[in-house]
Amino acid sequence: MATRDQPGVPVPTEGADFPVAAGVLFGLGLGGFFDGIVLHQVLQWHHMLSSWYPITSIENLERNTLWDGIFHSATYVFVVIGLFVLWRRARGRHLRWSNRALTGSLLVGWGLFNLVEGLIDHHWLGVHHVNERVDRAYWLAWDLGFLAWGLAMLLGGLWLLRRGRGPAEAAPAALRR
Repeated sequence: MATRDQPGVPVPTEGADFPVAAGVLFGLGLGGFFDGIVLHQVLQWHHMLSSWYPITSIENLERNTLWDGIFHSATYVFVVIGLFVLWRRARGRHLRWSNRALTGSLLVGWGLFNLVEGLIDHHWLGVHHVNERVDRAYWLAWDLGFLAWGLAMLLGGLWLLRRGRGPAEAAPAALRR
């Protein structure tokens, strides 16, 4: 058992709040994985650069597949950083696990992913659109739906985070002992 006399060994503390930043990073990663796996690979609605390089040749498919892989690598990095934040925060202490804080922070991260990815990739850069398999006249509707979905997740996540910090969790640490 670790004691305060052992240098370099963390001393367990009680009552640390759930690390919301870790949940947000996990949500960013899960949002990216959902987009990349479901929309890029399974449904094949779009690829990373499919508006710039339509899938009309093997060369364009290879280019898009490479950039899909780079995109997946970035989402993987979010998950790894989230795991590191969770590990650093939980190491040597007991965390107060809150289902609402976990779910809320995941939704905040996923919602942020949809909003940022949707605004930058779909609207600003135009590298791809949510569903390029439908008639071009419907692309904007799909893109706006993606943004609405992201906003709903973000707002729902923020609501859950507020509810997850009830009176006991919001009290100063000295009062929780």
